[in-house]
Amino acid sequence: MTVTTGPALDTLWYTRCPVPTASGLANNLGWLGRTADAAGVEFGVLQDAGPELAVRHFDHRLPGLIREGGNVPALAARAEGSPTRLIGLTWIDEAQAILVRPESGVRAAAELAGLRVGIPAWAADRARSFPRAMALHGVASALRLGGLSFADVKLVEVATTAAPQVRTANPDRNTTWGIESLLAGDVDAVYVKGARAQDVARQHGLVVAVDLDSTASLRDRVNNGTPRPVTVHADLLEHRPDIVIGFLAESLRAADWAAANVEQVRAVFQTETQSGPEGVVAAYGENFHEGLHLNLSEERVDLLGVQKQFLYAHGFLASDFDLESWVAREPLEQAKAQLAAEKEPTT
Repeated sequence: MTVTTGPALDTLWYTRCPVPTASGLANNLGWLGRTADAAGVEFGVLQDAGPELAVRHFDHRLPGLIREGGNVPALAARAEGSPTRLIGLTWIDEAQAILVRPESGVRAAAELAGLRVGIPAWAADRARSFPRAMALHGVASALRLGGLSFADVKLVEVATTAAPQVRTANPDRNTTWGIESLLAGDVDAVYVKGARAQDVARQHGLVVAVDLDSTASLRDRVNNGTPRPVTVHADLLEHRPDIVIGFLAESLRAADWAAANVEQVRAVFQTETQSGPEGVVAAYGENFHEGLHLNLSEERVDLLGVQKQFLYAHGFLASDFDLESWVAREPLEQAKAQLAAEKEPTT
């Protein structure tokens, strides 16, 4: 492994969203820290470092940073010129739905016609406007399933925080924008996603009008978390590829571990998602622990391209860019080879 001379690196920084990921498991198990130890650097989790560094989750302008999280901030940062590379993708469906009040009688995509649909307002910048991007794409997918378009509904802006954080004291703020407006009767339908959203829907007796996860086409389920990217600051990849490969190897190892340890995995992600056990299963399915492995398959990159073009068309990206030139495939291939070599029997 060639390590080139570059800016001094003293800390491997890691940031993730509160959703099921292999790197989140690896961190929880203490395995990411040993990657840093082996490289002779400190290990830091961005969310524990204070607000002055937490913003780097959205703009990825911190050398030494590896990020696994929603694709809206990752794509927006790249479009703004942040020096990042895409080194992995996962696909984990996470309970995307359009909710309505039970008395509405709406139970199908085609019945959304004429409704007032809540869409979060723009945040402080494009990357932190991921709530709006998520809702807009989710609603667009639901309308398409019913043979409808935005012209067939009334989009109503609902409040959201101007600078959403990766974690917050109120977990409902992370996944359920517009619920209060729906309950108050100010809108007729809202988009929600994830484990916490499932819990909130049950608590308030809300009804799923469109279950986006039930659609057969992956393209109809593309959104902020599907597919979910792992990105790295280009300086780290150029000057310390050994750290990047080690990080990916530990993530792949955690994905292997998860496939055989479902109860422990669910316990970890109840904490990660700030949800109960029913919410985790309802949001991610019975077998999500078997699908945490990263890859850069042609299909997943193509699906990320679907998201990129949607975001660009609706103003969430400052500029368009060539997706394939963003992809760095070699680190993941080397991480896979490293794990395969470890599994080979010794003679």
